[in-house]
Amino acid sequence: MSTAPVPPPSTSPTVAPPQRDPADVAPADSYHPADPVWVYRDGWRAGVIEAASPRAVTVTYRPGAHRGTGVDTFTAPYVTARSSEDPALDRRSTARGTRMTPTGLPVRGSAA
Repeated sequence: MSTAPVPPPSTSPTVAPPQRDPADVAPADSYHPADPVWVYRDGWRAGVIEAASPRAVTVTYRPGAHRGTGVDTFTAPYVTARSSEDPALDRRSTARGTRMTPTGLPVRGSAA
């Protein structure tokens, strides 16, 4: 496996969480496992939802420019939907319609 840096997708948000309009912040429980998101941790980082509750989401995300990942919990202002692909995170099996976690495991209840 290569340890070369992976460039982040170029469409990350530009507004820090404290400056976001509250009307633009989706509730934490509106996200679902395997949803691609941006999370704010020393800048916006690509991530994938692992779990969501009414108060927060758990996200696997890339904390730096390398392929390694971290897992953390974020409140809604620190998360926003992501539409650009991140090959290091967005692994989904299209053969059977099974959604996969960033570690390559199937998302519970997603088997077709």
